[in-house]
Amino acid sequence: MHSFPVFLDLRGRAVLLLGSGEVAERKAVPLQAAGATIRHRDAFDPADLDGCALAVGAGGTEADLVALHAAALARGIPVNVVDRPALCTCLMPAVVDRDPVTIAIGTGGAAPALARMVRQTIEAALHPRLGAVAAMVARFQKALRARLPDLPARRKFLDAALTGTPASLALAGDDAGADAAFGAALAAADPAPQGFVWLVGAGPGAPDLLTLRALRLLGEADVIVHDRLGAEAVLDMARRDAERIFVGKSRANHCLPQEGINDLLIRLAREGRRVIRLKGGDPFVFGRGGEEAEALRDAGIPFEVVPGVTAALACAAGAGIPLTHRGAARALVLATGHTKDGEVDLDFLALARPGHTLAIYMGVSTLQKIAAGLTAAGMPGSTPAALIERGGTAAQRVLDGSLASVAAEGAAWNDGGPALLLVGAAVGRRVVPARPMQAA
Repeated sequence: MHSFPVFLDLRGRAVLLLGSGEVAERKAVPLQAAGATIRHRDAFDPADLDGCALAVGAGGTEADLVALHAAALARGIPVNVVDRPALCTCLMPAVVDRDPVTIAIGTGGAAPALARMVRQTIEAALHPRLGAVAAMVARFQKALRARLPDLPARRKFLDAALTGTPASLALAGDDAGADAAFGAALAAADPAPQGFVWLVGAGPGAPDLLTLRALRLLGEADVIVHDRLGAEAVLDMARRDAERIFVGKSRANHCLPQEGINDLLIRLAREGRRVIRLKGGDPFVFGRGGEEAEALRDAGIPFEVVPGVTAALACAAGAGIPLTHRGAARALVLATGHTKDGEVDLDFLALARPGHTLAIYMGVSTLQKIAAGLTAAGMPGSTPAALIERGGTAAQRVLDGSLASVAAEGAAWNDGGPALLLVGAAVGRRVVPARPMQAA
């Protein structure tokens, strides 16, 4: 982030506007709309800064503009000099005004024209009366806090009101009807917060591979309980004030045992929190989401499962490997390479049947045991195979070859990132995508 966005309350406060002509006149319009008292000067005098909350240079000599910047900087007064980023301590954004809702768009001074284009896009997307919805909430602010003192309960109520009848009436211009609907809903609201848990698949880690439902819930949840596969780019999609709790696991290193995670989800929900359990891939594909769902059900906690793009799909798509292919594979088998008592607990006779594509999760440390089991069950060592690391992200890597070669090289090739093994005739039909995967 190039600059920290902040809104200044300029109502009744002095602003020095240096310069004259069209540019200065344009700068004066939003300042006046914000309630500022404009102190307009053609030449700079340091005394003009006395009592000012902001200084704007929209013209004048080079010496005056440099002096304005230096004097404002010395006094700690934000200063903006038009088209002179080096003389600015604050920037004037493009603004979308739906009073009291205000949206500011900036490009760090790099491309003001682009900021205007973004503003036009947002202008077209937002209802002209969006501000009326915010004003409705403001009118009920005291009553809302009195009726629902608990923050999670208040958020839950507002989520419903801002997407339901009260907001619809406000957008339609019926402020009296909106207030009546909001008041009736508030009177009927349960002040005791009711918790809920969503088991959400984060996909492979690329934020644009989240489902729309997952994205919406990330913006609503009070708490995000995440593992090491919940990439920072995905976590950044969550509400800024949402609490984040890391419960990550890696091979032989559990930050919090599964039973502890179950207990944590139950406790948070009983506190009235809206909780997202964010998992890499899909919650129900080797994500132990089934165990968490059982624990929540047994504890009487309401929950919902939100599917995600599982590793087999993301890895295959990113690598250009078809999971099924006419004449090569009619079935897809998902398996885990985890060991049980030191041994790979897989039915190798079933897995080695022809016509299958095998997608084996978490099998890097057991690659050679998996290959030995498959070959002993009759699968040729020459069967096409690929090990795909960090599949579905911009950091994806692929080691392809045969079952024998990938098993021999894979452990040393892998640099610690999550990896998936694909085996079968269809893997040999790989078509490398024409364009490289775009960074998220």
